[in-house]
Amino acid sequence: MDPATVPPELPVPAVASAEGLSAAQVLWLIADHYALKTTDSAGVYAELSALDQPVTIVVPDVDRAGAVRGSGEPARVVGEVLKPLAAVENLRLLTEVPRHLASDLAAGLSSGVVQVIDLDELEWADPDALVRHAEAALNPQFGAPELPFTVDPEARLDLAAAVGRRAGASHVVVELAVQCILMAPDGFDPADEQHLPSSVGEALNLHARRLGTDPQLLRTMLAPLAHGPDDGMPVDLWVRLAGAVAGHDMSASMADGMPLAGPFVQPGEGAEGRPSVRLAHPAIADDIRVGLPNLRGAQSRIAVSLLEAVPEQDWGKADPYVRDHIAGHTLEAGLLPQLLTDPGLFVHADPVLLRAAIEAVAAEELGTPAHTYLRTAPLLTRTMAPVLLRGALLETAFVEDGLPEYAAAVHRLGLELPWQTLWSLPLAGVKAVTVGSLAQPGDDKAIPVAVLVVPEGTPGARPVGDGSALLVHGLVQPTPLAEVSPEQILFPSEDERVAAPLALSRGADYLRVWDRAREEMVAALISDLPFTGSDLSPQGILLVATERGAKALRIRSHDAEIAS
Repeated sequence: MDPATVPPELPVPAVASAEGLSAAQVLWLIADHYALKTTDSAGVYAELSALDQPVTIVVPDVDRAGAVRGSGEPARVVGEVLKPLAAVENLRLLTEVPRHLASDLAAGLSSGVVQVIDLDELEWADPDALVRHAEAALNPQFGAPELPFTVDPEARLDLAAAVGRRAGASHVVVELAVQCILMAPDGFDPADEQHLPSSVGEALNLHARRLGTDPQLLRTMLAPLAHGPDDGMPVDLWVRLAGAVAGHDMSASMADGMPLAGPFVQPGEGAEGRPSVRLAHPAIADDIRVGLPNLRGAQSRIAVSLLEAVPEQDWGKADPYVRDHIAGHTLEAGLLPQLLTDPGLFVHADPVLLRAAIEAVAAEELGTPAHTYLRTAPLLTRTMAPVLLRGALLETAFVEDGLPEYAAAVHRLGLELPWQTLWSLPLAGVKAVTVGSLAQPGDDKAIPVAVLVVPEGTPGARPVGDGSALLVHGLVQPTPLAEVSPEQILFPSEDERVAAPLALSRGADYLRVWDRAREEMVAALISDLPFTGSDLSPQGILLVATERGAKALRIRSHDAEIAS
């Protein structure tokens, strides 16, 4: 090996691929690599600049940043992460960014400190490498079919040289050119270079015309894949959505369409062995999307078709692709805010994808339910919460945000939620909570109550000294009981608590309720804020408080006898 090509002995660089990640996630990948102690973004750059070692950072796949297409995450990675990194004096940055963002990254940096390498430009071309690529792809030893121009070494080399000449500087064009030839070799003349493409778009057009088809038909067939996620979609949905883009049934065209579409797609296998398909390269998606006369209109038709595919509009029965990716399609169609009124979608959709799509919408365009979802989403994504827990956390969040009708809708989804949130009281400064009961004259049945320790001066609370006060509230019914004196309240004895069918265990940001007889957990409540107080009544009502306020949840257990 040429000694000039051997890298010097330096620390291993940090490699933070941006694929599927947000700008913040990319930054914290870098911070984790260097074990930085900071807790804020500005501190990352300050600590990197203070390191007593050369800092080399590699950030590939910026074009694939973000969980959903159309979220604008690549631009955020460039503006919020890469530009500040490039400004750190002791740092060397190697990154792969979309062509249109390269100038944004270089803007504002000193002359001579930025080198932009565009592998599609002729100055960076390696003609010999292009020919070797084409020759290998045409060689039967590497999987090519045995044809006159693939078996004969001289003919193969001549064709490879022609493919390389036409491809300019692009290995993608080389690969597509060869695949188009091998997918439909009948009638191909190796001596006629006019059928060899010089760009991705020309590969699409020339291949369609050589097969006697309108190039627009091929682009329509591929349009759903160009509008969807990079990892593709199920084959049966691809056929359906191609028809939606075309405005008519495409089943017949798609059934016989693999010679036409084959060079540009890669088959695969999805969940449970389901056949799937994706585009062979992101550059194909870019060309198709640019060539569409109405990008938003195409996405709108795709979105409507996906909605129509939801059985009985029940997201629990929806195809996994429809359920998880409809937000991304409706985002680009400009229809996402209209979709964010369905609690079923909130509960069943992949929270990583749904959160990313909602965060890409301007806050003023979102309704209150969507804001509730965004507030809850970090819990859902951090814990990878399954459907049942997502439903439970969203149910209580809707009650907290004054949306009881949405909480009720979650209960109607048919999920066996571990609790029902009875009420929520927005109240700052709750220091502790306890449950009790209030005897009623002439009635053996006491009223369950919640007692909250709050700052003195809180409306309806009775001062008890030390700047604190007690606020009494109905435990089951959302009723303030300001007229009740603390002396009137009966608190459960330790024997009553031990004899209760349910028990409570506590952590800083989680609470667990256990069935004593079965020794099984029946509910787990997690919070984005530390709990400042919690208690469980003998009747199975959980009372909790955070700095946001207090709330009561009736725990549901099939075997434990609790209040109804």
